Amino acid sequence: MEKFSIELIVVSTLLATCCTANQDTVNTAIVNSNVERKIDISTHLAKVTNVITLENTGKGAVRSFLFALEDADAKDRLSFIGAQTKVEDGEDSNLPVSETTVTTDAKGAKFWRIDIPALGEGSTTTVTVETVFTHILRPYPAQITQGEKQLMQYHGNLYYYSPYSTKTQTTSVQLSSSTIESYTKTKPVSVNDKTITYGPYESRPAFTKGEVVIHYENNTPFLTVTHLTRTIEVSHWGNIAVEETFDMYHTGAKLKGPFSRYDYQRHQDGASSIKSFKTVLPANAKDIYYRDEIGNISTSNLREQDEGMELELRPRFPLFGGWKTHYTIGYNIPAYQYLYNSGSNYALKMPFVDHVYDDQVIDYITVKIILPEGSKNIQFNPPYDVKRDADSLHFTYLDTVGRPVVTLHKTNLVENHIQDFQLDYTFGKVLLLQEPLLVVLAFWLLFTVVIIYVRLDFSITKDEASESRMRVAGLVEEVQNVHDKRSALYQSYDDAVDKYKANKDTAAFTAQRKKIDADYKALTEQFKALQAKLKQEGTDVAEKVAELQRLDTQFREQVNIAISYAEKLIAGKIPKAQYLEAETSTKSKKEDILGKMENIVTSL
Repeated sequence: MEKFSIELIVVSTLLATCCTANQDTVNTAIVNSNVERKIDISTHLAKVTNVITLENTGKGAVRSFLFALEDADAKDRLSFIGAQTKVEDGEDSNLPVSETTVTTDAKGAKFWRIDIPALGEGSTTTVTVETVFTHILRPYPAQITQGEKQLMQYHGNLYYYSPYSTKTQTTSVQLSSSTIESYTKTKPVSVNDKTITYGPYESRPAFTKGEVVIHYENNTPFLTVTHLTRTIEVSHWGNIAVEETFDMYHTGAKLKGPFSRYDYQRHQDGASSIKSFKTVLPANAKDIYYRDEIGNISTSNLREQDEGMELELRPRFPLFGGWKTHYTIGYNIPAYQYLYNSGSNYALKMPFVDHVYDDQVIDYITVKIILPEGSKNIQFNPPYDVKRDADSLHFTYLDTVGRPVVTLHKTNLVENHIQDFQLDYTFGKVLLLQEPLLVVLAFWLLFTVVIIYVRLDFSITKDEASESRMRVAGLVEEVQNVHDKRSALYQSYDDAVDKYKANKDTAAFTAQRKKIDADYKALTEQFKALQAKLKQEGTDVAEKVAELQRLDTQFREQVNIAISYAEKLIAGKIPKAQYLEAETSTKSKKEDILGKMENIVTSL
């Protein structure tokens, strides 16, 4: 029983320690000796810069102080908080900031603990705390016509909201226009062009509130990325492909009534509309495209600059309040500038979110990082808190087990969130050979299948028609060979006659003619046998072969006539002029017959 009680006490102590790990108390020794606040609402963001001079009135050293927001609504609209202080060399040094809880009488207040260098007794230090709020400006009126100006209303705290007392403070509000409809006039207050200055206010207790409302003209682009999907595909062959898909919405005063493009072009009205905006891509980006569901959007301009590629995007139509658009941007960047490795260990360092447009607001972002197939031991180190889903797989060309995909989510981002993440993983370099070997194997299998298919007969029953066509093709080839040989003999007849006319040796001519006649007879018998086989196949080719044989007979007759006239010329029975006339006639007829024979052979 005593052992059980001891264990219970230990567990209770651990639980209490965990519960109070992120809890703080208000140190009453800290005093805000001077606070200078600058509220910049010249865009659709509210950027609040607090330059705080802290004084330690206690006896012990102070190593942190608390920064507060007055309600949960302000926290929900808070996109970024950061703190800096000057170090010995005059450079700004970032201070750790972490959300915490404090038990106080200020209900609904939200707190952050900011760690500072040790502040001794009676000492002071200056800390700059920067906060950025989104969707805190409200269009008033909520709807305007095409030609009207856009008016915005800002609600905030006139005083620096702090758990410590403040000796003196001033607040300046930077506007986008000198046209001010109304503003809170808590004295002392002054207006100078686009700036409203409140204070100085002296000796304000902790958690002091005072509402300030400013109604003014603000025609800056109220453009919001409602959803951004950023896909980063890493290849160890030297390339990283980035594709970003945007859903954008104009969160300003909604357009009341119809839209007239004629008036828009003629009068250049619609001051709060968004005609175009500029995004910045990496300086080494290439193969850039800009498209939507319809296709490529040609209304864009790309300019090379020292720090990056400036891409001016012009939607297909101007964006008025309540209107939205959807598009995709993609590009390639060299891997060596973002991917580092030592052996099989790799580290990818890239911005979690890139520059979309000036004073950007991204309500929700999904980042997908596709790693090479075979990547293991994946560790993601974010620059700030993000939500990570369970890793999934992505399949593309030549993949076998799939590529690991790291999926991340975050809400409410601004330009201050353009910071690098680091993704560590291991990858065996021998796996680089996997895809080339798969290509080689695929071609080898293809050629093997083609060879087997061509050389083997997979038919279960005989195809008589196919076999007949194959037999006919073989016979036609033999017919063409016999015809070519017989055509060579035609030339032999002409050569023998020419030689006979030259030497007038009748015995030699007779012997040579008998030899040619024997060869001709053998080829003709072979030709007739092939003709008979084709006739058995019942094909139209047999008729063409018969016509070829008929023309051969006519050609042979002309050869015999030429030989007869040559013999008469040698015997002196006819004059030379008559022979030449006969020779010309027979030669013309032979050429005509040969032409017809070649046409038939070509058509077989």
